[in-house]
Amino acid sequence: MNATSEWAAGEAARRRTFAVISHPDAGKSTLTEALALHAHAITSAGAVHGKSGRRGVASDWMEMEKARGISVTSAVLQFAYRDCVLNLLDTPGHADFSEDTYRVLAAVDCAVMLIDAAKGLEEQTRKLFDVCRHRGIPVITFINKWDRPGREALELLDEVEREFRLKPTPVNWPVGTAGYLRGLVDVREPERMLRYTRTPGGAHEAAEEVVPAERAAFEEGADWEQAVEELQLLEADGAGFDRASFLAGGSTPVFFGAAVSNIGVRLLLDAIVDLAPPPGARELEGGGSRPVDAPFSGLVFKVQANMDPAHRDRIAFLRVCSGVFERGATVTRAASGKPFATKYAHSVFGQDRSMVDTAYPGDVVGLVNAAALRVGDTLYGGPPALFPPMPTFAPEHFAVVRPVDISRSKQFRRGIAQLDEEGVVQVLVSDARGDQAPVLAAVGPMQFDVVSARMAGEFSAPVRLEVLPYHLARATDAAGADALNRSQLVKGEALTRIRDKAQLALFPDRWQANSFQRQFPDASLGTLLAAHE
Repeated sequence: MNATSEWAAGEAARRRTFAVISHPDAGKSTLTEALALHAHAITSAGAVHGKSGRRGVASDWMEMEKARGISVTSAVLQFAYRDCVLNLLDTPGHADFSEDTYRVLAAVDCAVMLIDAAKGLEEQTRKLFDVCRHRGIPVITFINKWDRPGREALELLDEVEREFRLKPTPVNWPVGTAGYLRGLVDVREPERMLRYTRTPGGAHEAAEEVVPAERAAFEEGADWEQAVEELQLLEADGAGFDRASFLAGGSTPVFFGAAVSNIGVRLLLDAIVDLAPPPGARELEGGGSRPVDAPFSGLVFKVQANMDPAHRDRIAFLRVCSGVFERGATVTRAASGKPFATKYAHSVFGQDRSMVDTAYPGDVVGLVNAAALRVGDTLYGGPPALFPPMPTFAPEHFAVVRPVDISRSKQFRRGIAQLDEEGVVQVLVSDARGDQAPVLAAVGPMQFDVVSARMAGEFSAPVRLEVLPYHLARATDAAGADALNRSQLVKGEALTRIRDKAQLALFPDRWQANSFQRQFPDASLGTLLAAHE
C-alpha cells in the first residue's frame, strides 16, 4: 500500500456518511438541524415552520420547502464532531419524492430511522426501511417526540421487531411516559439519569444535568422505578447491543428523545460516531468491489440546478467511494470513457458551499457546472470502475406540460431538460406530441407542483399542465409501442423516456394493460421498480 492509499484508508476510517429517513412530519428536518447544532456546525437550530421568529432549517433551502414546511429535495450537510467528519444527507420525507430518497440512500453507509412516538411505524418509514434492507444499510432508530403524548416504549419496540424482523436494542431509555419525560437513562450507565432543561423555542442545546440513581429514585418515584423494571426486562430478553448483528441488519440500536427540544440528540450523535460503520469496499457492476484504498472513484447520486440564485449554476453531488479526490485532477467518466476535469469542486452545507481541494471516501463533493454528468455516473482514476446503475421508479402520474408564453420556448426547453437531468420528473416524448408538449411522469403529484414552481421561478417559463388519465407504466419495445399506438380497443399510449430512450407503455389501469396483453400476446410488457407497492 502506497502513501496515498494509506492516507485514504486513514481518512475513510474517520468518516461517517448517513441519512435520516422517516415518514413526513416525524421530525426529520428538525432532527437534522439538532444534530448540526450539537456538533456546533450551527449556532442555533431552525424550525421547519419558523414559528415565533425562529429561522428555517438549513437543509430546507428551496422556497417551496420554506413555504410548505416540508422537504422536497435532498440536501448535504458536512461537519466535524469529536475526531470524525460527518456527512449527513438529508432526504425528502414525502412519498412523492421516493425516487430522490432512493438515490441518496445509494450514497450512505448508515441510516437513522426516525419514528414518531405517537404514530409508530408509518407507511413511508416501512418503504424506506425496505430500501435500506435491500441495500444492506444498517439502521439506528430514534424514537422522536417523547416530550408529547404517545405510545408505550415497550409497545413501540415490539412493533419494530414484529414488522421489520429487527431486534431493537435500546441504548437509552426514557424515565416517564411519552408527554411526561423526566429524563433519560443511558443503559451503559444505569446508575444515573440525564435530566434536561430545554431552552426557549428549542433553538439551543437543552441543559443536561446528571442525576445519581438515589436522587432520581427519590425525586421521580414511580417513574424511576418503572424505568428500572423495564430495563431489567429488556436485559433478561437479551436486548443488549451487538455490533455484528447491527452491521448485518439483524438489530437496531434504539434511542429516545425529542429533536425539537434537543433532548437526547447528543447521545444519538455519539452513537453515530461510535456505532455507524465507516466507508468500506463498494460493489462494482458485473462483480467484484472497489476498496477504499484503491485509486479515486466516485458516484454521482444527485444533480441540482439553481441552488445559488445569484449564479444559476448546476451542481452534481459526488460521493467519494475510494482513494483521494483532488480538485483540478482529470478523471474518467465511465459512461463515455472520456476525461473529465474537476476544476470547480465545493464542499456543501445546505445551500452554502466553499471550495474544496481534497476529499476522502465517504465525503460528498459538489461539482459545479458539470454539464456532462448525469445521476448514476461513475468517475474514476487509475483502473476502471463502474458502479451499478440506479433503478428508476415506476411513475404513476402523468401530465402534458406546455409553456404559457410560446415566446419563452427556449427557456421552456432548457428548464424541462434540466429538471429531467436532476430526476425531478421523468420526461417522455413522442412524435405525435412534439417537443413543445412533452409528458411529465411522476411518482407523486407533488412533483408537478415542484416543476411548476421551478419553471416559473428559476427558468422564467411558466407552464400549464394537463393531467392525463394514466396511472400504470410498463416497459416495452419498439414493436410493443407500435402495437399500442395502433390499437383501437385499448386505452393507452406509448412514449419514449428521454433519459435513457426506454419505451414506456402507459395505461389507465392494470385491466387495460391486461387487455392489451391478450390482444397482442407477443408484445413485450415488463414491470418497472414500483414506489408504492
